[in-house]
Amino acid sequence: MKKTHRNTIFVENAEILSHQGFAADQYIMRVHAPECAEHALPGSFAHIQCDPNLLMRRPISIMRTSKHAGWVDFLYKIEGQGTRLLSARTVGETINILAPIGNPFTLNIERTRPLLLGGGVGIPPMIFLAEHIHALQDTYQATVMMGSEVPFPFKARPSEIMVDGIPEGVIACMPLLDEWNIANRLASLQDYPGVYQGYVTDLARHWLQGLSDDQRQQVEVFACGPMPMLEAVAALAREFELPCQVSLEEYMACAVGGCAGCVVEVNTEQGPAMKRVCVDGPVFDANTVF
Repeated sequence: MKKTHRNTIFVENAEILSHQGFAADQYIMRVHAPECAEHALPGSFAHIQCDPNLLMRRPISIMRTSKHAGWVDFLYKIEGQGTRLLSARTVGETINILAPIGNPFTLNIERTRPLLLGGGVGIPPMIFLAEHIHALQDTYQATVMMGSEVPFPFKARPSEIMVDGIPEGVIACMPLLDEWNIANRLASLQDYPGVYQGYVTDLARHWLQGLSDDQRQQVEVFACGPMPMLEAVAALAREFELPCQVSLEEYMACAVGGCAGCVVEVNTEQGPAMKRVCVDGPVFDANTVF
């Protein structure tokens, strides 16, 4: 079954191709969803039917796609009944997804050193954006920093890419990003080997302070994660006078703008306004939200 919604959102019965569990109730699920894979952009998400007997869907960020093979990857963490039921779904089963939804991140050709900050389940959109940047070859020189207070859903290793401004000994990276030749480092308060001991925003401050004024003028910040983290990211961007885009996480019912259950207050030229995270976002200019 396949049909369009507003000519941009597709409904697909997606076959589960792989479903791998990680520490702390984290899962990476790959599904065959060719329409979503073809049209999704970094920052897009899917509204997933976790179980046929559960009416309410769950919004889950898209982590990777392959237009050629038609697959889509999701990284999620068990947070309640819906995601617990989803974690029990097995390879070969189909799940109904509504995707891709939302306005994506937008790269600025005049800001060629994007800084990507992901926290917890806010990591997937940053990986998707990094993959998009990787496909653009030499247009951008991205740096990715990811923070988590539970074990990362991948086996970290020492990076082969040097990053100026990073404290000595902070060498752990996500291997996939290293393979894409994208500089990346990890942060946590959990004393993981090679990982920065602190918040991801503090690690980002070290990096920004190590740049020259000319280099800093080429930076734009992109972030996704819990609201306290995004507030700290917005403050960091203001401190260094940098443009900043944030992807918000909100509870959703319909995810297509009909119920207005995910509204947030946003500052506009006309004054404060209530915007729907699902279709007006999830990506917003940080200065309009914080």
